[in-house]
Amino acid sequence: MTSSAFANTLSNPQIGVVLDGYYQDGERNNSERSEGFGLGHTELNMSANIDDKFFGSLTTVIESHGDETELLLEEAFIETLALPYGLNVRAGRFLSDFGYLNNQHMHTDSFAERPVAYRTFLGSHYYDDGVRASIVLPTDMYIKLGVEALSGGKMSSVEDGTTVGVYMANLKLGNDFSDSSSWQFGLSYLRNENGKVSEFEDDHSHDSDHDHDHSHAAAITGSNLYGADFVWKWAPDGNYKYSNLTLAAEYMLLDGVVGSEYKDNANSPDNLSAYYVSGVYRFNPSWSAGVRYGEAESYSGSPAHFHAMNDTEMDLMVAWDASHFGTIRAQYSRVENQESHKGSETDNVFTLQYTMTFGAHGAHAF
Repeated sequence: MTSSAFANTLSNPQIGVVLDGYYQDGERNNSERSEGFGLGHTELNMSANIDDKFFGSLTTVIESHGDETELLLEEAFIETLALPYGLNVRAGRFLSDFGYLNNQHMHTDSFAERPVAYRTFLGSHYYDDGVRASIVLPTDMYIKLGVEALSGGKMSSVEDGTTVGVYMANLKLGNDFSDSSSWQFGLSYLRNENGKVSEFEDDHSHDSDHDHDHSHAAAITGSNLYGADFVWKWAPDGNYKYSNLTLAAEYMLLDGVVGSEYKDNANSPDNLSAYYVSGVYRFNPSWSAGVRYGEAESYSGSPAHFHAMNDTEMDLMVAWDASHFGTIRAQYSRVENQESHKGSETDNVFTLQYTMTFGAHGAHAF
């Protein structure tokens, strides 16, 4: 590539905007969407090849919670383009590759909000500052290995922790069953050096009112987070334009939640788990429908008054795609929140959402 081509690349970056607006008549626990009218995950993205060796990307996000508006820097990274043997290195701020959904931007989701498992253990979508290295092996089957070292600020439960708080490793496998169907399986492990709760300020210091918490930090942290995910996609002869079916499931297990000094408390959490299963069927180019069920364990209180909590959600969704760049979605959620000292509360939440994209629009992940 000549120097003039470099200059043209730098002066003409890919710029894209995603508009996300909604109306919602209730709230879900650990949700980024408030009741009423609001802006969801509205993005401005710029990206370009810097030269023949590096790619750069910047993503800012605008979100509205009632009268408050947030401007967030979600991604700002450089990435290698020309390392040998399928190696790739990314440095800066980026979405972690843990699990299936986390490394995908929110507007690509088939539902109005991430599953409760993600909202509880990963703050909906975990992005952080650090470095990633990955390699795609030269095999017939898709095999990708990756490792990350991250600051871990959004996953920390202590004020003064280690400067590199999170380490992540994952494995992704994929292949075709036939011309019409394909699959992907993943295993992830996240080590959080600052995730174990070692002290409490008062009897309600750990998110006892987390149903109104719009923080991007994880609601519950621990020393080790394990994840497994599986996705199966079907389309007639591999043509996804007219009809397709996607089935997905993820399971997460969190341990090392509290320090050993609290283990004598019979109600103290040891291992917490979360999962979801979903199915989305596109029955013509403009219409799709989906169902998702998920659960997440958590807790509230202090060492003297631990209270087990469990969030259960059933989501039903129907979406109309005006084009590849515009979606209007209606979603009904049956939400059940259980607390050991309060019993169970059930709510029905209806969401009407639009996501519209203009400008550059990158390809979606598998």
